[in-house]
Amino acid sequence: MPTTGSIILIDSDSDSRLMLSQRFSQGGFDTEAFSDGPSALDYLRQSSDESLIRIVVADLNLSGLSGLDILRFVNNFARPAPVILMSDAGNVSDVVEALRLGAADYLIKPIADVEVAMHAVERALNIVTLQQENESYRARLEAINREMTDHIQLLERDQQAAKHVQRNLLPITPVTYRNVELSHLVHPSLYLSGDFVDYGCLHRRYIAFYLTDVSGHGASSAFVTVWMKQLVRRIFRERQLFQDPEQFHNAPAELVDVINGELMQSRFFSHMTSVVGLIDTETHDMRYVIAGHLPLPILIKPSGEACFLEGKGKPLGLFESAKWQVNALQLSQGYRLLVFSDGILEALPGDGMLKKEQYLLAALQGLPAQATVAEIGKMLHLDFDQEMPDDIAILSVQEMSLL
Repeated sequence: MPTTGSIILIDSDSDSRLMLSQRFSQGGFDTEAFSDGPSALDYLRQSSDESLIRIVVADLNLSGLSGLDILRFVNNFARPAPVILMSDAGNVSDVVEALRLGAADYLIKPIADVEVAMHAVERALNIVTLQQENESYRARLEAINREMTDHIQLLERDQQAAKHVQRNLLPITPVTYRNVELSHLVHPSLYLSGDFVDYGCLHRRYIAFYLTDVSGHGASSAFVTVWMKQLVRRIFRERQLFQDPEQFHNAPAELVDVINGELMQSRFFSHMTSVVGLIDTETHDMRYVIAGHLPLPILIKPSGEACFLEGKGKPLGLFESAKWQVNALQLSQGYRLLVFSDGILEALPGDGMLKKEQYLLAALQGLPAQATVAEIGKMLHLDFDQEMPDDIAILSVQEMSLL
C-alpha cells in the first residue's frame, strides 16, 4: 500500500514495465507496477487513501480490463488522479475516447525515449498542482465572500438601526404651532441622510426652524446631523435665547456663529450649508440667515406667486471668522415658505443650476394651499421609490389662516 504518494504503472510488456518503473523511481516517485488490469484494479480498490495515488500510467490493451476501464474507475475517485494511457495500436478512435474520458495524456508505444513518459508524468502533476491551487484559492475566495456577506449584512442592520434613530430625531410632521403648520420630507440617497430638518415653538410666540445639508453622504454625514440637533438644543438652553424680545433680530446669526465655531473645532472634517429662520407669530416678522445654501428659500404668496428670497452667506465649518447677515421679511397672511436641500437640483431637468432653479420656481407657481410636501415631490416628478443621486429634504412653513 502506498504511504507517500505513488505512481500506479500498469503495463503488460515486462521490458517496458521495468524501464518505466526504474525511471519513475529515479525521478523520486514510489512506483507500484502491475502486468494486468484486474490486479491493478484490486490494488486501487483496497487503497485506503485515494489522495496518495498521484498518477496512473496504464497500457490501453491489457488482459482482463482495458486501460479505458481503469480510467473510468479512477474517474470515480473523490479527487481523481490523472491517467496517462499508452498504446502501440495508434488507433485514432482509442485516442478520441481516451481524451473524451479525461485522460491526461496519450503515449504511443514502443516508448523509445523514457524521458517522454517522464515528461508526461511531470506535466500531468503540474496540471494537478495548478488545479489544487485553484481549488484552494476558490475555497479561500468563497470563505472571504461569506465573511464579506456577513459583514455587509451586519452593516446593513446597523445602517437600518441608525436610520431608525435618525428618523426618530426628526420633528413630528405635520405639526401646528400658533396657526403655523410645519412639515417636512427627508429622503436619503443611501440608508442615512446628510440632510436634516428641525423646528419648534419658543415661548408660545416664536417659530424657529432650520434645514441643513452636510457635505458627503452616509453615516459620517448623518452623525453630524445628530450632533447638530443636540448642539442647537444646548445653545437654546444655555444662552436662553428669546428671554429678551430684542434677541429676535440677531438670534439666527448668533446661532450659526456658534455652530460654525463648534464645527471648526470638531474633528468631523465636514462642512454644511443651512437655512435658519425665526418667525414672530404675533407680528409676522421673519428673520433668517442663508449659510451657503442653494436653492434659496421660496416664498409662495397668498396669490400663488412664487419667488426666491434674497440672501447669501458662507457655509458653516470652512471659515473661522465668517459673519452672517440677518435678512428681514414681513410675511403676509396666508404665506407659505418652502426650503429645499440642494439634492432637489440634481433631480430636476435642465442644464445648469440656473435652468434647474427656473424649473423649480415655475413648477411651484400657483401651488395649491392644501398640497403636502409629499404631493409637492410628486409635482416635481420625484420618484422616491428609486435611488436618488443625492439626499433630498423639503421643509414647509405655512400660515394657516386662509386654509
